Amino acid sequence: MPTPPESIPDPSSAEGWRQQSGASLPEVFRSVPVPVGGSVWKKIVAFAGPGFLVSVGYMDPGNWATDLAGGAKYGYTLLSVILISNLMAILLQHLCVKLGVATGRDLAQACRDHYPKPVVWALWILCELAIAACDLAEVVGSAIGLQLLFGIPLIWGCLITVLDVLIVLFLQNKGFRYVEALVITLILTIGGCFMAELIFAKPNLTGVAFGFVPSAEILRNKEMLFVAIGILGATVMPHNLYLHSSIVQTRNFARTPEGKSEAIKFATLDSTFALMFALFINGGILILAAAAFHFSGHQGVAEIQDAYKLLSPTLGVGIASTLFAVALLASGQNSTLTGTLAGQIVMEGFLHIRLAPWLRRLITRGIAVVPAVCVIGYFGEGKSTDLLIWSQVILSMQLGFAVVPLLIFTNDRVKMKSFANPLWIKLLAGATAVVIIALNCKLLFDFFAPAAWQKALGI
Repeated sequence: MPTPPESIPDPSSAEGWRQQSGASLPEVFRSVPVPVGGSVWKKIVAFAGPGFLVSVGYMDPGNWATDLAGGAKYGYTLLSVILISNLMAILLQHLCVKLGVATGRDLAQACRDHYPKPVVWALWILCELAIAACDLAEVVGSAIGLQLLFGIPLIWGCLITVLDVLIVLFLQNKGFRYVEALVITLILTIGGCFMAELIFAKPNLTGVAFGFVPSAEILRNKEMLFVAIGILGATVMPHNLYLHSSIVQTRNFARTPEGKSEAIKFATLDSTFALMFALFINGGILILAAAAFHFSGHQGVAEIQDAYKLLSPTLGVGIASTLFAVALLASGQNSTLTGTLAGQIVMEGFLHIRLAPWLRRLITRGIAVVPAVCVIGYFGEGKSTDLLIWSQVILSMQLGFAVVPLLIFTNDRVKMKSFANPLWIKLLAGATAVVIIALNCKLLFDFFAPAAWQKALGI
């Protein structure tokens, strides 16, 4: 078992720590300086970045499929699910920040330290399935974007996405701030596109406001619940929990109780702001679908390609469809960066195995590309959106296996010392875990239990 960071003397330089085998993402560990005694604004800038990488989970192409289907079919009703998912994400990412800062371990490393090998291997396999599902959404989403903008067949678009390995490698060699800068630029591009789309769509603001109020119909309607859980899985991504607990350690803050407390405060501020900004984009996709399709007689729109074709005619604005496709392509490429980092963190953290980044990326990309090409090649391009929706449901299925260990570790006073969760956070986080697990169990029962069982139980 690796030596816990608490027992390792704090070295005099960040480079010394990067050479430690226990460092998470050692090539960028403590590589971003934090000013000592600087102004609040300087520290906000120093800690800004990791939260935006996490917020990419709101904008990956899997969200597009679930939000388009939900908005077109059910109007603004599922906005409440997006809001609740956002609040859950803020809380869970705060716990990730606390774990990474207080213990010096990311979530995967903490699992390896705490659990026996069979459990570690099981958790690793489940997490890899989640990353593969996320990568599948990135592959299909980017391929659809390329098809809509340039007419490239979907299968070839899937294969072209493998080339993004070169982009990731180049940015990692330049420095972690370059990765963050590209992610933020792509997020702003997506946000700008959707701001314009919403201006064109002129949604009913009263209907939007009521959409943020939870409705019991979501639980009663099996099809609506399926889309709702897909939205939850697309928003609170399990591998984001591993990712955030690692990349928060790229900041070279003082490893004293005061320094850690300050780091937790500013890193939480970063992630909260980024996730609130992402709420606008994630909600904007659903609002656009509701305003453009649900109230114009196109409730059956669920395919991204259909949405692209109908947007300009429905809104009466020629550029609307092009902006939609540009945002989709930016979304797919953005998710690629975070998926690469999460894959590296998970493999190194759980198994203590280091692979060259290009090899790790090719492996994860291959796991996503092969099923995408096979399904699209066999069933046709019309099944691409189904692939996206199911990828998000798979992500949601894995959430409990990441959330529960995170709660256990951040509640542990031995590991966390003075940074262990207070009672009110324990209660909120526990309720979040219960909601996630309960919704997933209901999904499994509704969609996979034999109809005879449901009839016998009177449901």
